[in-house]
Amino acid sequence: MTPKTARLAAIAATTMLTAAVFLLPANAATDEKAVLSTYADIAQAVYEDSLTTSKTLDEKIHALVDKPSAETLHEARQAWLAARVPYQQSEAFRFGNPIVDAWEGRVNAWPLDEGLIDYVDANYGTESDENALYTANVIANPKIQINGETVDASRLTPEFLSGTLQEAGDIEANVATGYHAIEFLLWGQDLHGTEAGAGERSYTDYDKANCTNGNCERRAEYLTSAADLLVSDLEEMAANWGDNGEARKSVLDAEPQTGLSVILTGLGSLSYGELAGERMKLGLMLHDPEEEHDCFSDNTHNSHLNDALGIQNVYLGRYTRIDGSTVEGSSLSSLVAAVDPSVDAELKAKLDATNAKMQAVVKRAQSGEAYDQQIGEGNTEGNAAVQAAIDALVDQTKSLERAVAALKLDAVAFEGSDSLDAPDQVFQ
Repeated sequence: MTPKTARLAAIAATTMLTAAVFLLPANAATDEKAVLSTYADIAQAVYEDSLTTSKTLDEKIHALVDKPSAETLHEARQAWLAARVPYQQSEAFRFGNPIVDAWEGRVNAWPLDEGLIDYVDANYGTESDENALYTANVIANPKIQINGETVDASRLTPEFLSGTLQEAGDIEANVATGYHAIEFLLWGQDLHGTEAGAGERSYTDYDKANCTNGNCERRAEYLTSAADLLVSDLEEMAANWGDNGEARKSVLDAEPQTGLSVILTGLGSLSYGELAGERMKLGLMLHDPEEEHDCFSDNTHNSHLNDALGIQNVYLGRYTRIDGSTVEGSSLSSLVAAVDPSVDAELKAKLDATNAKMQAVVKRAQSGEAYDQQIGEGNTEGNAAVQAAIDALVDQTKSLERAVAALKLDAVAFEGSDSLDAPDQVFQ
C-alpha cells in the first residue's frame, strides 16, 4: 500500500528529539555496523520468503485458469493469504529506505478503484469526479481512454499492466498491479458492508466454457499477468537486499548513525502514521469497510498483525522464516539497552502489548467477526478492540521516540496521519 501523500503529514516536531545524556560504549561503531547487517539480513530473508510464496501463488493462479473449479479457486485464495504473511512483515523496511518506498506501490498499493479492472456492482456508481477511469473495466474493453487518448488494451500483458494501466492518468487509486489487484480478481467485491461475508466471485468467471459475467479469457489473462508480475517485482526487491544489492549497500555503506535513523524512521512511521493512522484509525472513524486493507478477502486482521510483528522483528533483530528457521543477530534492542536499559525494557514491553491487542482483534475475526464488522458503526465491543490496538501502536511510538533520543539520532521524523493529528479534517 502506497501511503496517500495527500493524507500523510510529517510530525517532525514531535520526533526531533533532544539528545540523551547517555554515552555510547567504546565499541559502539562496531555494534552499530552489526545491527545494520542484521537488519539487511532480515530484509533479505523476508523478501525472499515473499518471493517464494508469490511463486506458489502464481502456480495456483495458473492452475485456476487452466482448470477452473471451486477447488482451484480455493487453492489460489489460500496461496494469496499465505503470501501476505511474510510480505506484511516486510513493511517495516519501507519508510526511510527510498529504494523500497519507490517500489512498494507496484505490489501493495491501496485502496484501489476496482472498476478500472473489472465489472462492479451497480452500487459502486458509474463515475468519479476524481478519476475518469473509475469504471473503465479494462477486462471488458480492449480500448480505453487515458488522458483523452485512445489506448490499445487488446493484450493484458504484464508490461501493459505495469507500464500503462498502473496509476493511469497519474491517479493513485488506479491500482492495476500487486496483491490487491490479484485479491480483487480472486474474491471480487465484498458487497456485505459491515455485515458478515467477504467477496464471492465464482470460479466460473474464469471458465471459458461456462463463462459468467463475460470476458473470461481476458480476465484470466489479466490475473495471470498480474501474478507473473508480482513474482518479477519481488525478485527485484529480494535481489536489492542480497550481497551486492543496492538497498543493502545503501544501509551498510552509510554512516552507522544514518543507518540507525533509517531503521527507526521505518519503525516509527509504520507504527504511527501508516498502521495506527491510515490503516486503522481512519476506517474506524468513518466506520467504512472500504478503508480496510485487505477489503475483498476479509484478511485485514492478519495483515495488521503481521505489520506489528514486522516492527517487533526489526527491533529485536530476529525473524522466523516460513520454513521455521530463524535469522537473528545484533539488534537495535541491544544498542538501546547499552545506553538506557529502561527505554529498551519499556519498548519491548510495549511491542508485546501491541501484539497482544492485535491478537485480540485476530481472535474476534477467527470467532466470526471480521475486521470490517469490528469497525462497523454501533459495534461497541468491536470498535473498542480496534481502538485498543491503535492506542497500543501510538503508545509504542512514544517509546520509539525515546529510543531515538537515547541513540542521539538528531533528525528522525515519523510520518503522521490526519486521522490522528487533525481528525477534524477527515470529515471536511
